[in-house]
Amino acid sequence: MKRIILLLMMTAFSFPFTGCKSAVEPEGDVFTTKNGTEISFTCIKHASVGIQVGDKWIYVDPVIKESGTETDYTVFPKADYIVVTHDHYDHFDSLAVEQLSKEGTVFVADSASVEALGRGVAMRNGDSYDTVEGWKIEAVPAYNTSEEKLQFHPKGRDNGYIITVDGFRMYFGGDLEVIPELSDVKDIDVAFLPCNLPFTMTPEQCNEAARIVAPKVLFPYHYGDTDIQKLVDLLAGSGIDVRIRQYQ
Repeated sequence: MKRIILLLMMTAFSFPFTGCKSAVEPEGDVFTTKNGTEISFTCIKHASVGIQVGDKWIYVDPVIKESGTETDYTVFPKADYIVVTHDHYDHFDSLAVEQLSKEGTVFVADSASVEALGRGVAMRNGDSYDTVEGWKIEAVPAYNTSEEKLQFHPKGRDNGYIITVDGFRMYFGGDLEVIPELSDVKDIDVAFLPCNLPFTMTPEQCNEAARIVAPKVLFPYHYGDTDIQKLVDLLAGSGIDVRIRQYQ
């Protein structure tokens, strides 16, 4: 019964997810932890993801205007936690944050985004935040390595995140390329890795990054006009369950 209610709730809230045709099929992205906690992921668009844990909601990088769509977050469930990787317009949107916020909403982000919003928990690479529910949010490095891309995401400024809920580990890469620190991202159940040019990774780079992290399930996101099927083909036989949603 709990699962049926969860799916009905997600279907009911599928209509505002204007950037994601697959939001009407949420049952494919519901996971159950070893202790029976259900965690569902909803593609919103680009790098924006909604995560439901029971009656709690976490949003990662919610933005209103991106990918040719405009999302009205006032009709979304209010956030218990909003997590932002960095302050670029396609990841941080103060109006989206305000639309999702309620009394007690915790905003966790990089220092620049916290400063711009005027409130929140500022995180740097290596920092961690423990929630009242016993969850953990860890900030990990996210940066470019290619010479022609260094100005986009310099080392030490932005964050990726590992969010752990009831032992279930979710990795959000943010904007990055293949970096040495990926070797420290371990035991990941679900990973979100960017795959687009000119800002993040090619399909070949994303394939390499995915094989290093070795998540059970991979959602490529932030992929723009990338031929994402190429990444699927590259990861064939890897043992990684690659799920494509409309993160354009």
